[in-house]
Amino acid sequence: MNCSGDAPCRLTVCRGCCCGTRKKVPGVDHEAQLARLSTIEDHTGRTVPVRRSDCLDRCSEANVVVVQPSARGRAAGGRPVWLGRVTDDHLVEALDDWIFEGGPGLTPLPEALRAHVISKGAEKPGKGGKVKKDGALRTDPVQEKDGKGTRTEKRKKREKADKHRKKREKAEKKARKKREKAAEAARRAERGDGAAPSAA
Repeated sequence: MNCSGDAPCRLTVCRGCCCGTRKKVPGVDHEAQLARLSTIEDHTGRTVPVRRSDCLDRCSEANVVVVQPSARGRAAGGRPVWLGRVTDDHLVEALDDWIFEGGPGLTPLPEALRAHVISKGAEKPGKGGKVKKDGALRTDPVQEKDGKGTRTEKRKKREKADKHRKKREKAEKKARKKREKAAEAARRAERGDGAAPSAA
C-alpha cells in the first residue's frame, strides 16, 4: 500500500569530510548528536527518517542538517531547509520541536534556528516568519490543537530515558571500578606484595 501521501518529514545529516568530525568541529559528541536526531518524532508519534550523506559541499557551515518537508508540508508550499552550524544541543531541541509542530510549510521556523538557515537561494525569514523570496521557504503557521500536551509527554519521556541512562552508566562505572580493584588485588597477591612479613 502506498503511504507516500502521508509521509513524515525527513532529515539528511551531512557526515562527509568535515561535518561530524572532531577536527573540524571539536568539543561535540557527533555520534551522540546523530543518535539524538534519530529519536525525533512528529506529532503522530512517527519516527522521522534520518539519512547520513556524504559531503554536501557546505563544509564551512558544519554540521549541516537538511530538513525535508512532510507530504502535507510540501503540499502547503514547504521546501527543504538547509541548516548550518548545528553543533549545540539546544539547536537539536529546537529542530525536534519544529518538526513535532509540523516542520517546513506548516509551522514557523523557531527563532533559535533562524540564524542557521543556509538554504541555497533562500533569504532568512523576517520576524513574522515569512520569506522575502518566494518559493525558498514557507512557514505558514498551522498548529496542532493537541500538540502542546503531547509534546510535554514526549519531553518527559526523554527526560525519564536520560535519567535511566545516567543511572545505568553510574552502575556500570561502579562495577568497572570494583573489577579493577579486584584485579589489582589479585596481581598484588601474585607478587606477594600483600603478604604479611614473616616472623624473625
